[in-house]
Order: sequence, then structure tokens, then C-alpha cells
Amino acid sequence: MKIAPIAKAFNKQKNILHLIVHTGQHYDEKMSKVFFSDLEIPKPHVNLGVKKSSHAAQTAEIMSRFEKVLLREKPDCVLVVGDVNSTIACSLTAVKLGIKVAHVESGLRSFDRSMPEEVNRVLTDQISDYLFVTEKSGVQNLLNEGVSKKKIFLVGNTMIDTLFVNTKKASRSVILKKLGLKKKGYVLLTLHRPSNVDDPEQLQQMVQAVLKGAEGVDVVFPAHPRTKKQLGPLKAYGLQLKAIPPQGYLDFLKLMSESRVVVTDSGGIQEETSALGIPCLTLRMNTERPVTIEKGTNILVGVNPKKIRNSIRDVLGQKRPAIRNIPLWDGKAAQRIVTILCKDLVA
Repeated sequence: MKIAPIAKAFNKQKNILHLIVHTGQHYDEKMSKVFFSDLEIPKPHVNLGVKKSSHAAQTAEIMSRFEKVLLREKPDCVLVVGDVNSTIACSLTAVKLGIKVAHVESGLRSFDRSMPEEVNRVLTDQISDYLFVTEKSGVQNLLNEGVSKKKIFLVGNTMIDTLFVNTKKASRSVILKKLGLKKKGYVLLTLHRPSNVDDPEQLQQMVQAVLKGAEGVDVVFPAHPRTKKQLGPLKAYGLQLKAIPPQGYLDFLKLMSESRVVVTDSGGIQEETSALGIPCLTLRMNTERPVTIEKGTNILVGVNPKKIRNSIRDVLGQKRPAIRNIPLWDGKAAQRIVTILCKDLVA
């Protein structure tokens, strides 16, 4: 979702060549191939084929395979996005070969070093040459960490670029009909963070709290097979819980945009719901995206079952909030990024 608009913006440039490298980290059919199709991203020029492993093993394998690509292609710059292991692995490999690094989604901080993503964010930002930031808090975080102001660019959010481009296409999805859902007649739930889903007892308590808070309203839960297994027997939750497989981008966007409220632990969904004006309850103790709370529709709930239940009841009893306007989330972030890079690299 973050790469799609950047790739399209690069395609419009005649004086620069870009290659897409897929590390393989997100190899699941619903997490990879379907997104390339839905978002009309060209087939990756290179697929490193690295599969799921421990953090250390996966990072090392990506670095080893990516180094061969860099030595062959000799790029002027490597652009990485987000905060996954691929981000830090590719950045480290490039820097050690003297290649510039551009980090999209720089500066976001949860200030929780127990999160692997937070470690990836901080380290990638420290070694990058171009830091493209989605919100003002990111700029301040980077300055506080001693990053040179000359490297920092507040450009907006490429996730929102993708969302705006695909909203109309997603509106034609038949996923609601397929699942027997009515517009504004269900709660959408997503959970994937290890702290929430690795402990079966905690996961089950959280899901039960969501169901109680929804008071008989359908709860749609696109769940990875492993997470679904952690739930235990689905019959224990009743017909209110609709556990479904992970969805492609367009079907999920349709589910999100027509829901009464989204309950999640995802950073990207906090952003997308704010852009759509959909109420969002985040089941985490912190967020690296404070603008979604300050200017968006996001509420940080935590993981206490009673608070989860009461927060859902409160939101369902309110009218849908107005769409908030977050600065620079206007669908033009990718073009700003490409303009900056082309000006520097082609000169």
C-alpha cells in the first residue's frame, strides 16, 4: 500500500530507473500477491524469496541476498518503507556499500522498545539520508534524536494516496453481499500483534470483550489461520463472530469504509480510518501515530477487557464523526517524495 503510489510516480519520470525488490517477508497469498494485483503494482523485478523465520535469521538472510542485488545493479539510492525487518535489513546493507537510503514513514515513535517495529524504525532513521515523514510528530521525534533538519521532509502519507485512488474501485466490491452484511451494520475487528494474539487466553478475552461491547451487532474478524487457531472453537463465540480469512486490499477497504467502528491493533488502519472518518478503537497501550488521535478518529483503548467493552458501547451509541483533515494527507505524498529524490539524484 505504501509502495504502489511511489512506483506509479517513478513511472512518470523519464530520467530515472527504478526496480522493485520483494524480499519475500510477507509471502502469504493474501499478504502479497493479491495486493500487487489489487493495487496494479508491476511484478517485482527481483524476489529474494526469504520466508518466515526468527527476527535475527530473517534479517540476516535478507541482507545476504539483497547485497548480491546491490552489487549487480549498483543503484544510487535504496528506498525502504515502514518498520518491518525488511526495512532495517535493506537499509543496513545499502549503507555498508555506500549507497544512499530513503526511508518512507520516518520519525514515527511508540517509545516502546519491546516492539520489534520500534527498534527497526529508530535504527533505520539513524542511517538514512532522506527521511520522509507522514506527520509533524515524526519531524519533532527525529530532531530530538539529533537527526539533521536537512534530511527531514514532511511529505504526507503514501498509504492515504493509495486509499484515495482505490476508494471508488473498492466501492464495487461484493464482499458485504458475500458475507451477508449490511452497511453500517457490523463491527470490523483486526488483531495481529504478538502481544495480543500469541497468548490464547488473552486473545479470547479480548474477542469476548469486543462481542459484549457490540451488543449483538455482527463482528467481522479477518484472521490469519494461526490467530484463528488461537481463538479455540468458534462455536463458543456464537453466530455474532464472523471469523473470515485475510482479505485483499479492495475487499478490506470496502469492509472498513462501511463498518460502524473498526477495532484494531494495526498502525496503518489507524491512519486509514482517520482519512475515511470511520471511528477507530486501538487495542494497544501506545501508538506511534498520535495525529490519528489528535486530528483523526482514533481512540487509544488499551487491552483491558472492561475498557474495550465499554469503549465499543460508547462509540456505537454516537453518531459517525465527521471526516477530519490531517495536513498533507491529500493523495500527493508519493509525488512529493519522487520529486525530491529526482531533483537530488539526477542533478
